[in-house]
Amino acid sequence: MRTILNISLPESLASEVRKEVKADKFASTSEFFRHLLRLWNTEKLYRDLQNAEKDWKKGKNWRKLNSLKDLR
Repeated sequence: MRTILNISLPESLASEVRKEVKADKFASTSEFFRHLLRLWNTEKLYRDLQNAEKDWKKGKNWRKLNSLKDLR
């Protein structure tokens, strides 16, 4: 299922988007923004993992698992 979102961009940014799509780097404007959202999600996951690693090194937010049942 798709949801339509409308966004407003300054002309300079809209022009950049059109250039990227026209250069055949993306199939459509929608694909351009889907790509940006995937990058954003990847970066967010990376930051979350970095923070979790820092907490783990500090001894926060972790516990020893003795079996797979402990994951529940």
